[in-house]
Amino acid sequence: MNVQKFVEFKNKTISNISKVIIGKEETIELIIVSLLSGGHVLLEDIPGIGKTMMVKAFAKTLNLPFNRIQSTPDLLPSDITGINFYNQKIGDFEFKTGPIFSNIILIDEINRATPRTQSSLLEAMEERQITADGVTRKLDNPFMVLATQNPIESYGTFPLPEAQLDRFFMRIKMGYPTKKEEKEIILKNIYDPLNSIEPIVGIDELEELLIEVKEVKANDDVLNYLIDIINETRRGDLELGVSPRGSIALFKASQAYALINGRDFIIPEDIKKMAPYILNHRIIARGNNSVDDTMGIINQAVNSVKVPLEEI
Repeated sequence: MNVQKFVEFKNKTISNISKVIIGKEETIELIIVSLLSGGHVLLEDIPGIGKTMMVKAFAKTLNLPFNRIQSTPDLLPSDITGINFYNQKIGDFEFKTGPIFSNIILIDEINRATPRTQSSLLEAMEERQITADGVTRKLDNPFMVLATQNPIESYGTFPLPEAQLDRFFMRIKMGYPTKKEEKEIILKNIYDPLNSIEPIVGIDELEELLIEVKEVKANDDVLNYLIDIINETRRGDLELGVSPRGSIALFKASQAYALINGRDFIIPEDIKKMAPYILNHRIIARGNNSVDDTMGIINQAVNSVKVPLEEI
């Protein structure tokens, strides 16, 4: 396996998106990991941080079809999946696809959609298909949902249930820019910064990367280390620990993170780096379940487990 092409893909993607999004290289890297792992991302932060711009720049960088869905309380499941309508020209019913039929989907303010509408995303995110009027239709490949939500404002919102949260591969908080970064952001946004984005990869090359990422290996000691971290979240004062779906997600993320850092095998540092982002939304703690709080809990769990290489 040529691991260098993964490193180059990461570097070119970060460099390209950084023309628009300043100072968020780590966030871009995490989104790359999610893409290579076939996962979806929940960007949870206050308005105006650049979440929507990040997703638009990411889709343009990959040269993939992109659709945006604005969540509102009156958004219906059929507004996302599509509807059957009677076409008078052909004298029969015809299916009109919804915006979910694309490669990169941005769902803005997902927690403003009602639980019924949120649930319409479950099948699409997990099985890469939608069922409408008894007919199942496959979605495009690659398929990635990037959703945003504001954790502060609660008026007119519907918190995502655990089943919906668990469908997201990562939950990420972008955070405020530094003073230097904010000055650069102001100057870059005088004109539309997305005009500076050019595609850096073709669909054939991208599909090849998505296949090869599955070949990354981990020895028994490293795999046991991963499982020990998961088991640590199932002890103590947590109301809900990480499910096996979380274990699988952490392994996939570690595979992708290893490759974009030039290795075809997983080391404990890969797991340690990915665990807070992969697991923070898969636990329920007593009290506040904000990104910062739950990431802190996951970091405590990780630090309490012995790294296998330290025992040699």
